[in-house]
Order: sequence, then C-alpha cells, then structure tokens
Amino acid sequence: MKLAVRVSAILLLSLSAQAQSKDAATQWRVSQPAWTEYHEEQFGQFVARLGDAVEKRQCGKVNTCMLSTANMYYGTDPSGLKYYSDCADLPYYLRGYFAWKNGLPFSVTAEVKPSPLNTDKVKDVRYSSQGNMVTKRYDVLTKNGIFKNTYPNALEILNDVVPGLTYSATLRMSGSEDAELYTDFYPVKIDRQGIRPGTVIYDPNGHVAVVYKVTDDGRVFYIDAHPDNSLTMGMFTPKFVRSNPNQGAGFKKFRPLSLVDAKQDSSGAYAGGKIVAANNYQLRDYSLEQFYGTQPDSAGWSKGKFLFRGQQVTYYDYIRLSLTEGEAHIDPLKDMAQLTDDICVSLKDRVAAVDAARTSGVAAKPHPERLPVNIFGTEGEWENYATPSRDARLKVAYMDLVTSTRANIEKYKKRDPSIRYNGGNLAQDLFNIYAQKAQACQFSYTTTSGKTVMMNLEAARQRLFAMSFDPYHCIELRWGARIPAELASCQDDANKRSWYEREQWLRNQWERRYDARMDYSLNELTGPIQGVGIANPPDVDIVGYLKSQR
Repeated sequence: MKLAVRVSAILLLSLSAQAQSKDAATQWRVSQPAWTEYHEEQFGQFVARLGDAVEKRQCGKVNTCMLSTANMYYGTDPSGLKYYSDCADLPYYLRGYFAWKNGLPFSVTAEVKPSPLNTDKVKDVRYSSQGNMVTKRYDVLTKNGIFKNTYPNALEILNDVVPGLTYSATLRMSGSEDAELYTDFYPVKIDRQGIRPGTVIYDPNGHVAVVYKVTDDGRVFYIDAHPDNSLTMGMFTPKFVRSNPNQGAGFKKFRPLSLVDAKQDSSGAYAGGKIVAANNYQLRDYSLEQFYGTQPDSAGWSKGKFLFRGQQVTYYDYIRLSLTEGEAHIDPLKDMAQLTDDICVSLKDRVAAVDAARTSGVAAKPHPERLPVNIFGTEGEWENYATPSRDARLKVAYMDLVTSTRANIEKYKKRDPSIRYNGGNLAQDLFNIYAQKAQACQFSYTTTSGKTVMMNLEAARQRLFAMSFDPYHCIELRWGARIPAELASCQDDANKRSWYEREQWLRNQWERRYDARMDYSLNELTGPIQGVGIANPPDVDIVGYLKSQR
C-alpha cells in the first residue's frame, strides 16, 4: 500500500514537472528589455533565410517554411503554434515570433480610426483617403505577482492576438510619434540602412510585403503571404504604387521598443513596467523623402523631384540607383532579364492560387447574382479564391516591362550617362533576351477534365486581359483560353459565360479602385462605369515595340 502511494506521488510530481515545462515553453519572457541594432540585424537575417528558401522554392507556405531549417529557430517551438499569416499579418507575425524567441518587448496597434484629415465618410479604414490614427495598443507585458509572475502565453498571442488585431489599416499611417499611441512603423530613408531585410513595404491598394534581399545592383526583393497561407516572393517595381503621405505607402520599419520601469525576477526575466517606442528624432534612418522627393515642391507632394547626383530620375530609378553598390548605373539587358524573371515568378504563383478554386469546388458553383461591393477588398469565398488584385499587379508588371524598356531605349538614344550598354543594337539584344526568357518560363495548369495545358510567359502576355479573376469561372477561362479544343472541357453554363463576357471591362482595368462600388448584377454590367472598368486594355505589346525599334 505504501509502495503504491509512493509510486502515485512520483507520477504526480512527474506530471506536474511536465506541465510546468510545457507552460515554460509557451511563456513570453522578456529577458532583453530593449531592441538594439544587433537585434535588428538578427531580425533581418531571420527574414533573409526565410526569403531565400521561398526564392529557391524549398518551401511555399508559412507553415512549411517555419517548420523547416529555413527558420533559424526550427525545432524550438512547443506544439500548438498555428504558423498562419495573410499579407498584412506577415510582418507582425515574423516580428512577434522573433521577439518571443529572443525575449524582446512586443507591442501592436489594437485599434484604429480614420484620421481627422479625412473629410469624407470612411467606409473601410483599410482604404481611407487620408490615412488612420492609432486609438489603442496591445502590449505584451508580464504581470508582477506577490508570489510569482504571470507570463504572457506566446501561442495565444501569435495564434489569436496578432491575426485578430492586425490588418492593412494599421500600416495606413504617416508615422506619428505620439508618446502613448505611437505608430508601429516609421518611414525610412532610401539607402541600404533604411531598406534592408526586415523592412516592410506597404502598398496603399491593400497589400503588404517584407524585404528579404537587396542586391548589389539595387534591386529589392520581398516575400508576401496570402489568405491560403502561401508565401511568395517578388521584386519591387511599380506594382507598389506611391500615394499621399498620410496613407504611409512605401518602405517602413518597425519602431524599436524598450521596456522601462520593469523589475527583474530571479529567472532573469522582467515583469511590470511599460513599453515605449523610439521617437522619430532618435531614428537615424527616419525620412520623408520617399513621399516628397529629394527636392520637395510647395505645389504638392507628388510634384517633388528625385535627384540623383544632380540628375532628375523617377522614384523607382532613384531607389535602384541609391541602393546600388559601387558605380550606380542601369544595365538595360539586365533590367529585361530581371523584369521577365519577376513576371515568371508571379505567373507560377498564380497557378496554385487559381487552381484552388477548381479543387475546392468553388469554380463549379453557380455564379452569384451580384459581384462583391468591391472586388479588390471583400471577404468569404471571393476573398479566398478570386484574383483581381493579384492579376492587377501582374498587368502592371507587364506594363512596366514596356515602359521601362521604352525609357531605357530613349535614354540610350540620348546618350544618358546612367545607361550602361556596349552592344551594337540595343532593341535587338533586348528582344533576344525577352524571347529567351519568355520561352524558358514554362508552367502549366490542369483543365476541368484533368488534362495539362502548357503555357509560357509570352502566351500569358497574349492572354493577359482574357484571364478571368472571377472564382466562379472554369479554370480554362481563368487562364484566358480561346482555342476551342482547350475550351471544350469548360462546363460553365450560359449565365456564367455571360458574366465572363461582361467582366471584360473589369479585366481591362489595372488600377485597383477600393473607393468604387462594384456590386453590379449581370444586367447592370453593360460597359465601363465611372471608376469601374475601362473600354480598352493598356499596351503590353513588348514584342511589337522591340520589333519596331530594331
């Protein structure tokens, strides 16, 4: 009997120890009360490793990347962590995870409202015309108890708090430095200190990305997440638009945080106190130049000029030239290769995004009687399976390919010193690179009947404005099929085919308009409406242009 009691006691002690060990594994203990430059560099390395794995296609989802050696803390997590993030959550999720692993302070915006600068009624704070302001914050703090401290649960914070509180509206701010309700981010100077792995890119059209690499020739590469938990990568181009400074678009970094007035306990962790953030004047890379230019103009933010070594350049060229290591110049041939490679990545990523509507059965459903109130920003099945924003960025990428190529050829003709080319026929050499890259960019999609259709970058260009963003269309129409043999397996009825025909006006549009009403019925969608759709698609004929210049 005594032996049984003793064994039971040992088991209880063992179970208690296991429970305490499990609790300790999920605790967020702040052991380093302030973010330093060393921590920022380490955070950048953490992001860079994840980005490199995504670029090499070693992993393609938040969970698969975090549960691999791409995560420098791989194997240290307790069970129960969800490893999920969409685009706006991603920078917060990565920052929070890193802060937890390194015992650092963490705080996020918990509530926002439209800035008083908004004169019109704001229907959705994600797209307020004059940005937002912080009205409440959530701080990760340890409660100081009489007998023992109560540590925050990291799993609850990363699984529920971060995705529950953060969305793109929390980035739509100019960079206020209010002592209590400071913004999470601040705008940075355009240099390799301000733009480096870990820097965030905010697209005012509702997308967020995190920089993981800046190359010697000034190209910025990012990773971004999506509602299906996928992680993709891309190159910074005009896909990320500029907007008025109050919206806070562009490059920004997390404000360094410090825990003050806290007491250190016997375990070395800090309890109590409060979290404070660095003010703008304390940040050596704080700058508003990406909004107003290097030579601001009193006529308005958009009139400011970007001067690089005394020569006026575009905003996007200024970023590249400013980030270039060594002698700053533009190589048109390398530009062509990089831009086509970036488009190729987007096309391959689109394959999985579009196929999800087929495999989930959404594509086989009847078409709803109306479109969402706004096709670019909604929820439910449309948000999860439609691709209007993704497709708009793809259209802008093809447009930029033409625009950049045209600009480089014109600069070369004018003997612009920023252009570096030593060949004899620039247009021909550019055409050769495009043709080679377009052919090399091979991908495929699976038809409704299960057959494989091969495509390449040039085929996608020719179909670009025929590719449907609507998740209720068959996958053949999602890829702009026009050949009868390819379309034969599409099972869309006459009603869904009519929707496809009348959405052409929307497919022609590359600008993502979140301020326009779009919940039209089929009968109402008879042509371009103010702010909704355009009559003719923009020019993306890179082949025709280069042939005309040879």
